Amino acid sequence: MNILVVEDRIPSDDSLVHIFKKNNHMVDHTDSIEEGLYLALSSKYDIIVLDTLTYTEDGISLLKGIRKNGLTLPIFLLSAQSDVSFKVIGLDSGADDYLVKPFSTEELLARIRALGRRKDTILLNSTLCYGDITLDTNSLKLSTEKAETNLTCRECKLLEFLIIRKCMITSKDIIIEKIWGFDSEAQANHVEVYISFLRKKISSLNSKVVISTIRGLGYKLGITSK
Repeated sequence: MNILVVEDRIPSDDSLVHIFKKNNHMVDHTDSIEEGLYLALSSKYDIIVLDTLTYTEDGISLLKGIRKNGLTLPIFLLSAQSDVSFKVIGLDSGADDYLVKPFSTEELLARIRALGRRKDTILLNSTLCYGDITLDTNSLKLSTEKAETNLTCRECKLLEFLIIRKCMITSKDIIIEKIWGFDSEAQANHVEVYISFLRKKISSLNSKVVISTIRGLGYKLGITSK
């Protein structure tokens, strides 16, 4: 799994980063709340592990910020706070699981595996909107006020990914890793084909939404003035 760790300590031999890497996970680390939100919005992670040891209020703020931006990936909260009231705040703010320090490494890894198995079913909202289009990820339907069309599962996942990353340029490499899988044999031309499929279906709805190609960088959603 690809894990983002947000914790306020430099990675060491006993840190979360070391634990996850030792167990064959791909890990990015930051000790910054601001960078944590930016990285989370890249949508390339399977799970976010948020350690609120020092920056408790900022950690909850980051948790709320991630959910406010519509991200549905699992978030695992770690804290030295054992009070039930804090657990309630963390879970109500969008965390999917909570573990109190000190903890067993075996339990941590087991819970991470469990969240990984659930990641395709954790969904805060099955409907995403951008411009004049609405994407229903449950029914695989893309619609405007006047028309609708059906998407394939992969088309739906790709458009969902682009909508979540609407403020950013999305490279072909990131799309392959997220939609096909980092160990997939998919190539850049696979992405181009599915982008073409989506463009045709969006156009068939007479939508103002466009998928723009940013030469040398990737793709970005936009809205025309037609």
